[in-house]
Amino acid sequence: MASQHQILEVFSNENASGVAYKNKALKRSLINLLDQGGNTTITELSRELNISVPKTTSLVNELIEDGLLKDYGKVDSTGGRRASIYGLVPEACFFVGVDVKRYYVNLGLLDFKKQLVATTEKVPFILENTEASLNHLLSIINNFIEQLPVDDSKLLSMGISLSGRINTNTGYNYSYFNFPDEPLSLLFEREIGIRTFLENDSRVMAYGEYCCGEVQHEKNVMFLNMDYGIGLGILIDGEVYYGKSGFSGELGHTPFFENNILCYCGKKGCLETEASGAALVRNFKQRIADGATSSALKGKKTNDISLLDIIKAAKQQDTLSIELLADLGAKIGRGLAVLINVFNPELLILGGTLSETGNYLLQPIRNAIGEYSLSLVNNDTQMKVSKLGEKAGVMGSCLMARNKVLTRQE
Repeated sequence: MASQHQILEVFSNENASGVAYKNKALKRSLINLLDQGGNTTITELSRELNISVPKTTSLVNELIEDGLLKDYGKVDSTGGRRASIYGLVPEACFFVGVDVKRYYVNLGLLDFKKQLVATTEKVPFILENTEASLNHLLSIINNFIEQLPVDDSKLLSMGISLSGRINTNTGYNYSYFNFPDEPLSLLFEREIGIRTFLENDSRVMAYGEYCCGEVQHEKNVMFLNMDYGIGLGILIDGEVYYGKSGFSGELGHTPFFENNILCYCGKKGCLETEASGAALVRNFKQRIADGATSSALKGKKTNDISLLDIIKAAKQQDTLSIELLADLGAKIGRGLAVLINVFNPELLILGGTLSETGNYLLQPIRNAIGEYSLSLVNNDTQMKVSKLGEKAGVMGSCLMARNKVLTRQE
């Protein structure tokens, strides 16, 4: 069985030159073909790579020795000798994904063939910019890894999805856990023992949906992450768009309203102050204080009400929750109308916790988009709800960690 070092060697150009450099590049291209197209024959691989069959055979055999490929048997043939088909080995290596929400954490394990083989959802957690919160998160991740049915040596990398302003290249989060002297990604690497990549949660969810969700052939896609905050993941020509410093997608912090509500970013009037899960909870509590009633309060105090409680109540036909969601949807829709007018995307995906409310939120969003965006533009934009749902963050975290390791060129 190949070691972690042997596997990583295939994806690194370190100390490689001449023929060795070219062979590594060909191996990565071969793996990419199998990754995108599935199992196939040496003849097909040779044709796609535009190299000879003997050369392709040699590369395939080396990758089999590396533990990354295997012979899946003979393919049916209408005549002549039956050819073998080759594909990636699922258990060759694995990737950990950690999706950190405001009040819980989702974790997952992805194999080499991009299948989630283990998940743990909604582990209780409170995201705060404190050392105690960081230590709790480290403990949750370590406990998950300790219980995995695979050897630690096969874990090539870990992706961590967090809200806030994140520079994935430097590994810093400027919104949460920004108190260590070192990059946050390096702190996780040291404490967990796995190479770690940090990513903004909305970009992660967008990438997961792009690779394994609702996206078909669209290349210009936007993913709206509707949770306690409002975030945006952007893909342009099939590539995640980061912006110069990695801070793209801060839709929730655009100045949209004339109000005196202080956003957690320190500004007033942000879209998030009136069109987010946090705003929904705040407005719910205010309406209760003003004398309204709701089934969401059954067995709970007003101050203990969460976003999930309001969503659950709406699904049970609670009038107050439905009314507040309609108002929220209208405001979110106005924000999306601006995006559609500016970017003219092919596909707009609605995800995050609030997307679970169905038409209670979606219909007001559609109505507002129709009212405030240019019809000539919005007619070209499809709008869909996230297919991956709760798993979007975990899937995206795993896939980004996998992609960053398998495409590195150092």
